[in-house]
Amino acid sequence: MNDLPPLPGRVAFLAVASGLTPLIPVPFLDDYALRQTRESMVRQLLREHGLPTPDPAVQVLAGSHVSTSLGGAVRGFLKGALLFPVRKIFRKVFFVLWVKDCVDMASLSLHHGFLLTHAVERGDLDAASLNGDTPRKVHDAIVAACVEVDSRPINQILRRLFASSRLLMAEATRAFFSPKNPGSRTPEAEGSAEVKSLTERLLAELREERGYFAALQAHYDKHLKAGLGHAASGR
Repeated sequence: MNDLPPLPGRVAFLAVASGLTPLIPVPFLDDYALRQTRESMVRQLLREHGLPTPDPAVQVLAGSHVSTSLGGAVRGFLKGALLFPVRKIFRKVFFVLWVKDCVDMASLSLHHGFLLTHAVERGDLDAASLNGDTPRKVHDAIVAACVEVDSRPINQILRRLFASSRLLMAEATRAFFSPKNPGSRTPEAEGSAEVKSLTERLLAELREERGYFAALQAHYDKHLKAGLGHAASGR
């Protein structure tokens, strides 16, 4: 377990950025921002290893086809004008669901980013295979690995992180008391500083979870091997 590399700062940074996309007040634009953030992470990882970034492969590896979470759908509904007249009653549940959606998005990106880094660094993807079926197999192995692990320890870390976020709390307050405010709610400079601060705190806490990430890698390796073996036997 000592040879397990530390979680890359870029993955943690983009996971936090993904987690903050539910703060975007425009319906469907938050989902678009999440896809863009995750696709940017995939492109960055591939380029850092000298690999091309064909759009179809990037979209598959980023999971751009994955639908929004149930929490996201509920949160989106709660953002709607129908509940704003009774926002005081729903304020607490609104904030809890919003935090949950931030945690869900960040956790998804964190796990996928970590395993994709592992896949690229050990050569599961190369220039030739990126134009074939390998990206789908890698993505399927990542998803299968994430399903098998108990992510609650990581999600609890993320939940504490986002629940204490000044940016998230300020945005939630504005959403309740100024729902018709057309202006920007998350100034770029403030948002960037907040992401950096949350990233540093996240990395500090995740240093204690090396065993978790080692197990996550093992699950991915098992599923990728099974997927590649099945493909070979089917030829």
